[in-house]
Amino acid sequence: MATAPKKTALSAAPAEPATSGAEIAVAPAAANASPLMFGAPAAPLTGLQDQLRAAADKGLAETRSAYVKAKAALGETAEAVETSYAAARAGLVAINAKALESLTANVEANFDFVKSAFGVAGFADYVALQSEFARARLDAVAGQAKAIGELAQKTALESIEPIKAQAAKSLKLAL
Repeated sequence: MATAPKKTALSAAPAEPATSGAEIAVAPAAANASPLMFGAPAAPLTGLQDQLRAAADKGLAETRSAYVKAKAALGETAEAVETSYAAARAGLVAINAKALESLTANVEANFDFVKSAFGVAGFADYVALQSEFARARLDAVAGQAKAIGELAQKTALESIEPIKAQAAKSLKLAL
């Protein structure tokens, strides 16, 4: 036996008239809803917003503080580099002056030797003059090299000291 299809409530229900867009916006359930129903979740959200705002403000204040500190440290570092550069420049000028002074002394000593060599009476006197000149020049060159080396060391120490002090200060602040 074949059975007839059953009718459902949906098919038996009469069709509702179409509503306009204005009527859809104001639903009967929403118009009768109590303010507590929608106002209750707003309170925790407001508190959360306040907490987020406070955290953002705190983060911004900390960032500004870090920026000010970094800017001050950068200024001090720039000053240290400028001081170091000035010390290095002055040291190099002094080293160049000392080297020029040594060169001048060596050239004058060579000319004096040549003048003296023309005035010797014999070969034995020339050999003695040459030995004396060589010994004097070796001592002079060793002294000149020592003086230039000490000046270079002093220049290096004076040049690195401002940067070293700034690095120590920056590390102390960081720790």
